Amino acid sequence: MSGICNFIQNTKYFKKSFKNYLRINISLYKYFFIDNPEIIKKKIKSLCNKLNIFGRIYISYEGINIQANILKKYLKIFKKKISNIHKDLKNIYINIGIDNSKISFNTLSVKIKKNIIFDGLQSFKLNINLNNKYLNSKKVNNLLYNKEAVFVDIRNNYEHKIGHFKNAILMNTSIFREQLQKIFQYIHKYKTKKIVLYCTGGIRCEKTSLWIKSNGYKNVYQIRGGIIGYINDCIKNNNSIEFLGKIFVFDLRLYETVTKDILSYCDQCNRKSDYYVNCINNKCNLLFIQCLLCSKRYQSFCSKKCYIEFHRK
Repeated sequence: MSGICNFIQNTKYFKKSFKNYLRINISLYKYFFIDNPEIIKKKIKSLCNKLNIFGRIYISYEGINIQANILKKYLKIFKKKISNIHKDLKNIYINIGIDNSKISFNTLSVKIKKNIIFDGLQSFKLNINLNNKYLNSKKVNNLLYNKEAVFVDIRNNYEHKIGHFKNAILMNTSIFREQLQKIFQYIHKYKTKKIVLYCTGGIRCEKTSLWIKSNGYKNVYQIRGGIIGYINDCIKNNNSIEFLGKIFVFDLRLYETVTKDILSYCDQCNRKSDYYVNCINNKCNLLFIQCLLCSKRYQSFCSKKCYIEFHRK
């Protein structure tokens, strides 16, 4: 009996210990005017160091953008402390990652930038007083199959490849600033309809919404919390998840799985695959989709040329 008791006690201790070290992936942003970004940088960096937070944080005169992971037990403390850093950060919306089985970051980087996400809009002054219209998951699902609504993917083409809402408009671009330049080519004929913007966590839609509304568009909506917020809200309220495939993320994980649908193809053999990898040749480092068979065949290189170049060293 003593052996069984010890096993039970050890198991309980292990579970408790595991919970104490469980890390979750979080993302948050806020557009607001910052007088002195350097002061905010020092405060946020100090907070992250105290709470053992890893991630990539951008601060500018227009706001903050945080992608990070944190010990789950510290999340409530973080919410409270971040609210005390600036009055405009009170009750800030925090997205929790869909997949927390993998770590997104293993270092901390806090930088001051011109923009919290680069837009290339030299003459556009961000007007945060233009209130954006947010949709929860129920309203999103209602609009998905409404002929009076159109969904626009505010992400890069390689993000859209592995996961998206069905029939969403894709702008064939690889950088955000190019999307903002070209977006009116894609949406001008839908000006009288409801235009629903979506991206990973909401930050790109926030600026895009303000940009197109400043150009005369009125019926512009965005998903609260982006795709991640939508999925979490679907789970919370038992709504059907209409997003298909994987979400591309800009960290060590590269993606979060939402459904088992495979929407893309291997760049080397054209078999169905949705696994993004970086070419193992550091001089190349190309981001591309590679199936498991090609991964073995090409040993994680994007081409024979890269394989030969790498082994010449």
